[in-house]
Amino acid sequence: MKQFLLSVLLASVIVLTSTNVNAQKWRGGISIQPGVASNGGYGFTLGADARLQTKIVDKAQFILTTGVTAFFKKNNLNGMGYIPLKPGVKYFWGDNFYTAGEIGIGFGLVKGSGRSFIWSPSVGLSLKNFDISLKYEDATDFSKYSKHFALRFARAFELK
Repeated sequence: MKQFLLSVLLASVIVLTSTNVNAQKWRGGISIQPGVASNGGYGFTLGADARLQTKIVDKAQFILTTGVTAFFKKNNLNGMGYIPLKPGVKYFWGDNFYTAGEIGIGFGLVKGSGRSFIWSPSVGLSLKNFDISLKYEDATDFSKYSKHFALRFARAFELK
């Protein structure tokens, strides 16, 4: 699995540094993501992220996302969390509707939790300065608290 993740991260670096970087238009975004855990003893999730994206080809964009995701128990706020690092692709099916897929690694925030492979598909609507999507995320090695659905509300902006 380490070789696979290293390959994904290497491919991301190649995409970021290939072609004429100065000609690429970059967009950024920050989001908040309330959600619900779909397994284990956790009830709700809350995440925040920062995302970079740039056009690869017509209708397809490279995305790179990091942030924090926290899982909270149903009866109290004690929980678990991780920091994801996920490269991926966002594909537009029209002017604003898209599907996206990301894979990467999550770094556990509780002592001894380690790292996990993460995969996350989503569907969304992207407007000029706002993005809303529904995502599913699974950190496969954090089995007791790893699966959740979340709404991602993002503020998007151009980077110069």
